[in-house]
Amino acid sequence: MKRPALPAREFIAPSDLTFGLSTCKRCLWIKYWYKVIMPGQFPLVKPLSQAQEEHFRRRSMPEIDPSLRPGVVKQWGQWVKSTYIEVDGIKTRWRINGIYDLLAHNDDGTVGLIDCKVSDSDRDNGAFYSPQLEAYAFALENPLTGKAFTVASMGLLVWRLNGVAQNVDGQFGFGVTQHYLPVERDRVQFENVMRDLISVLEGEFPESGLECSTCTYLTQRLALES
Repeated sequence: MKRPALPAREFIAPSDLTFGLSTCKRCLWIKYWYKVIMPGQFPLVKPLSQAQEEHFRRRSMPEIDPSLRPGVVKQWGQWVKSTYIEVDGIKTRWRINGIYDLLAHNDDGTVGLIDCKVSDSDRDNGAFYSPQLEAYAFALENPLTGKAFTVASMGLLVWRLNGVAQNVDGQFGFGVTQHYLPVERDRVQFENVMRDLISVLEGEFPESGLECSTCTYLTQRLALES
């Protein structure tokens, strides 16, 4: 497939540093050069995520987890855009653009970044999501415009569904268990992942991922139609 003169997208989504890069490099390449994305089927993800985020607005950080610095969640669901990313000292055409979930302002002037998850996946661990959170941290510390923040902590706030409950009015609801998972800052890993991602985007049309359901479907369909 021939690459256009300019990519259709100029900003990198933080989630592509985890799900995109680990799933299928071909789909990722097409997304950025042609802005063609396979529609997802996640009808409950958005309302569940919104309920979780709304629950923790204006909460104190130690209330979320005792290990966190004193502070209060004061911002949520805001877009952040970064300056241009450098790889090996060379300025690239790419920048970060994404929406973080919760941002706490700590008493010492730093901020704490929290990513909310409603999931039962074993992938909900710090190592898997570290590049994504580092991308948000990079944009907060190197903003395209506005004030720069110092990100002192990052973490996942995970809800796992835990059965159904009924109240006295006969209404039903889902119960959850909650745990906070700290994610250590790892700028070296972030730089390595960014180098890999940009190398894919700036390269030629890549092979599809071995376990990419989208590519498998398209291959099988084309075989039937031929």
